[in-house]
Amino acid sequence: MLNTRILTLCAWSGPATVLIALGGWLIAGVLPLPLGASSSVDQVVNFYSHDTRVLAGLVISSVGICLVFPLTALIGVFMVRMEGRTPVLTFLQLVSGAAANLMLFLPMLLMAFVAFRPDRNPELTVTLNDLAWLLFLTPIAPIMIQEIAIGVAILNDKRQTLPRWVAYVNFGVAFSFVPDPLAFFFHSGPFAWNGIFIFWLATTTYAIWLLVMGLILRNAMQDLADADGPSVATTAA
Repeated sequence: MLNTRILTLCAWSGPATVLIALGGWLIAGVLPLPLGASSSVDQVVNFYSHDTRVLAGLVISSVGICLVFPLTALIGVFMVRMEGRTPVLTFLQLVSGAAANLMLFLPMLLMAFVAFRPDRNPELTVTLNDLAWLLFLTPIAPIMIQEIAIGVAILNDKRQTLPRWVAYVNFGVAFSFVPDPLAFFFHSGPFAWNGIFIFWLATTTYAIWLLVMGLILRNAMQDLADADGPSVATTAA
């Protein structure tokens, strides 16, 4: 018997991640113009030297990003139903999704760590800031593997548990992360870590992925409940 309330909360965690994480960035001042690799030492130090607003915003973002974990688990539930007795893509999605989510979470904690003691050596502040941003944007393999696994599972599902266009959304989002390692080679311009082809493209497509996966799984909940019996369907309604 499925606990549809828990499943529904997991589905809404996708849109909630977008709202809370981006809201935290706005509070901290990461948005609308994030620091870049070309930012001066004074600019980086000044950013972290503000009042507790920066620290509070980064903490909120770190909490918001953690909401991706319930969504990853819910995707696994649906993928098991797609694959049946040999859910290798499900396990791949869960493992790579956990790794990807951790790589998104840790840089937010690292930025909060920098903001916790803004009076440290300025060069160390810059180094830690560089580390946080490059950790946040360049480890693309886990998230790409996760989304490709989801897309392949959807296309191989003869029951069409999820619409086929969702698979192509996953493939497109995975492809959008390909330029991210170029952040190691550019300090300014569209391929710097705060450039349009790195930060803005990845942030936009990942937000779209969170919204699409959360909402499409929420809409598919009734079909899942119906497949497990009338009593569960009644609970879902």
